[in-house]
Amino acid sequence: MKILATDLDRTLLPNGSWKGDSEAINLFNELTEKQGVLLVYVTGRNLALTENAIKEFGVRYPDVLCGDVGSSIRKYENGEWKFDAGWITHVKRASPRWNVTAIRDAVAGIDGMREQESEHLNQFKQSYYVEHDKNHAVLKKVDELANGRFDEVIIYSFDSQNGKGLLDFLPASATKQTALEYVAEEFGAAKEDVVFCGDSGNDIFPLTAGFCGVLVRNADAQLVENVKKAMNESPDLKVYFAKGNFKGLKGYYTSGVIEGAYHYGIFDDAMES
Repeated sequence: MKILATDLDRTLLPNGSWKGDSEAINLFNELTEKQGVLLVYVTGRNLALTENAIKEFGVRYPDVLCGDVGSSIRKYENGEWKFDAGWITHVKRASPRWNVTAIRDAVAGIDGMREQESEHLNQFKQSYYVEHDKNHAVLKKVDELANGRFDEVIIYSFDSQNGKGLLDFLPASATKQTALEYVAEEFGAAKEDVVFCGDSGNDIFPLTAGFCGVLVRNADAQLVENVKKAMNESPDLKVYFAKGNFKGLKGYYTSGVIEGAYHYGIFDDAMES
C-alpha cells in the first residue's frame, strides 16, 4: 500500500502568491487515479471548507480526509463521507487530560488573540486568531497558562494571504502527524511507503516524523529552515525539496506534489498502461 498525503492550502491548492501550472491539477487527478495510491488530504480545513476546495479547484475527492489540523478523520466511500469513530476513541484514551473548556478558561482574556468561529472548533480543536505583531507576547502568555496541563500541543502558524496568526490547541495524540500515523497503521503501510507534502508551519510535524517528506517549491522560508535544521539533527530523515523543471512543471503547489511523488516512486511512468 502506497499512501500519498498532502496538505491543501498552498500545497496541493494553487492559492498563494506564486503562479501555478494550469495543467497540474488534472495531471494530479489522473495520476492518483491510475497508479493505485491511497490519497489522503491532511489539512486545517474542516469538512465544509474541504468540499469548497474540491469544487473550486477541481481536485479529486481523497480516500481519507484528516481535517481540522488532524483532529478529525473521515473516509470517502461510495460518494459519502464516513466519520472514523475509532479515531475518537483512540484520542480520548491517548490524551486523558484533554479538556476544551478548561483550555478556553485558562487562556481567556489574553490580549492579542480571539477565539475562532464555531465551525473551526471541535471536541479536539480549540483555535484562535492572533494579531501577528503581538505573537511573541501572546505565545509567552499561553505557554505560562496552558503548556503541559492538558495533554495538548500548541501550534502557531501564519497565514501569509490574510496576515492572520493562527493558534491551535490540539490533543498531543490528534495532530496532522498522529492522524497520518493512525491512517498508515490502519491500512498496513510502513512509514517509508507514506509520502507527505506540505508548505507551512503546522506541516513541520509530519514532515519530520519519519515519513517521506516533500516541500513544495513555494514553501515558507521558516519551514524550510526548520526542516533543514531537523535533518541536520536527524540524518535519517528523508525530505525532498521540489525544484521545478520537472515534466515541464514549475514545482509550485500541485506541481511540487507531483514532482515529490515521482521522486519517491509513488508515481512511476512505467506503471502507465
